[in-house]
Amino acid sequence: MLSEKQLSDIKKLQQQCESDENLQLKLNWDMLEQRTDERKEDFFHYEAGELAAFIGLYGFGNKVELCGMVSPEYRRKGLFTSLFKEALEAVKYQGYEQILLNAPANSNTAKEYLKTVPCRFAFSEHQMKWQQAPLQLEEGVTLRASRPEDLMFEVQIDVDCFGFNPEKAKDYNHRIKNDDKQQFYIIENDGKAVGKVRVAADSGEAWIYGFAITPSEQGKGIGRKTLKTIIAAQNAKGNSVFLEVEAKNNHALKLYEACGFKAYYTQDYFRLSN
Repeated sequence: MLSEKQLSDIKKLQQQCESDENLQLKLNWDMLEQRTDERKEDFFHYEAGELAAFIGLYGFGNKVELCGMVSPEYRRKGLFTSLFKEALEAVKYQGYEQILLNAPANSNTAKEYLKTVPCRFAFSEHQMKWQQAPLQLEEGVTLRASRPEDLMFEVQIDVDCFGFNPEKAKDYNHRIKNDDKQQFYIIENDGKAVGKVRVAADSGEAWIYGFAITPSEQGKGIGRKTLKTIIAAQNAKGNSVFLEVEAKNNHALKLYEACGFKAYYTQDYFRLSN
């Protein structure tokens, strides 16, 4: 696991970089705080005892996302390039089929660096926040806590809805279940399991992740009912509600907007060429 000092150093550097360019980095803190010693996923460079550069790897099934940052004081000194090469070496041994580079859409520094890397724009992802508004809850859909016997159902949804490799999906689900800060739910419609979702709530924020309805049950209003149920529960606890969605996923984007979510930050993803 990352030490408390390492986590504190990452947070401090993140705040410096975000303040310098008025942006928001996606460092997947839910994953950083649950690191294990199984694989090399985090890369640090210190100068005079201060963290000057950092890159993190975030595995999602058969793909891995890479996001990093360099202190404004130490840019254009080759620090990021050095860490980037080290990170790519680690990725080679971890069996990922796809490497995505993540950068805030409004980061000029990132855009300039990406011109030097063999990659192509893949998609944009909106970070969305629910705007306070009256909710009309609908019956028929319930959420229950995920149980061990639900694992293969959850794996199959990742295969069907997110394009995961079956074995990678199984490993991924085993890994994320170690995060005790997240609640894992099975979505049921009239008593039948039809989807899954997980919610991470901390410090007044609740983030919705891994939200998917099995293909045969899509288009029946189940997603809308599920979202409203989650929003109502988290709002009652005093939490602001957030989620992320690919900009090209028009169906999901319209669903979230219809439920009261509004985009406030955009992240761009670039697929690294082989």
